[in-house]
Amino acid sequence: MRTWQLERRKRTRHLIELGGLVVKAGIVDLTGDDRAMIYGALLWMADKLQSDQGEHARTLWNAKGKQAFEDD
Repeated sequence: MRTWQLERRKRTRHLIELGGLVVKAGIVDLTGDDRAMIYGALLWMADKLQSDQGEHARTLWNAKGKQAFEDD
């Protein structure tokens, strides 16, 4: 298999895993699969991470995610 094919498969797997997290968090059901709303929420999250509260948000969200993975 060619290098570009391997890279494409790797990228595809990564995107599928990220999409799975959106589903696992219940975001799809809670938004009624409204992609504009989901994208808006992700943009809000990116803005928050770039703000002066970014480190606090990172710490909080990381702990919450780790706890959810452990509870799963």
